[in-house]
Amino acid sequence: MSPCTVICMPENKYKKAIDNLVSRLRSSGYLKTLQMERALRTVPREEFVTSVNKDHAYSDTPLPIGHGQTISAPHMCVIMCEAMKLKPGHRILEIGAGSGYHAALCAELVAPEGASNQGHVYTIEIVESLISFAKDNIKRAGYDDRVTIIHGDGGQGLPEEAPFDRILVVAAAPDIPQPLIDQLAKGGIMLIPVGSRGFFQELILITKDAEGNISQRNWGGVAFVPLTGKFGY
Repeated sequence: MSPCTVICMPENKYKKAIDNLVSRLRSSGYLKTLQMERALRTVPREEFVTSVNKDHAYSDTPLPIGHGQTISAPHMCVIMCEAMKLKPGHRILEIGAGSGYHAALCAELVAPEGASNQGHVYTIEIVESLISFAKDNIKRAGYDDRVTIIHGDGGQGLPEEAPFDRILVVAAAPDIPQPLIDQLAKGGIMLIPVGSRGFFQELILITKDAEGNISQRNWGGVAFVPLTGKFGY
């Protein structure tokens, strides 16, 4: 028996799929930075989907994770991360933990291993039955020291940990919840899909300047599951 058959690790079975995904996202203009590419290659998306969808983990499409929820398509995760200009040290609030994948991507960008300035991601999930799923995924992927998952009504934010440098909402709201605007730090950025309960909304980028003034920019059409809770549908 060759020594290699005993001690050599097999090549990542998803490497070709990851390479293809990165190539498509770059050619389409979604993927802009090397930091984002490194995060895509580092965070194992196959650990954040259901067992029946592992072979589709790197398809650029949303995938069901149960309870009427989905894991966002990779291109949407990239669009949102790139738009927020995430940097090491940022404190992030995410509304809608889902399977935990987007939080892990954010953590890889704001708290990469070895960085002297470590950020942190707080992510709130209102669907209680998804909490253990997300926590297990985050722990298995090695991000449980950089991501805190909380069961609660995300539209009300997390005032005890505010202010946040970035706020990411991955569920569609009828309007922008005022508590989230209040909890955004000066100089901060928030992204939120706003629109109807149906699967078409506008992605709104909100910035708060050094004086606390708010400005908004329409980032384009998107499709997200509806936000629930006090500020949802």
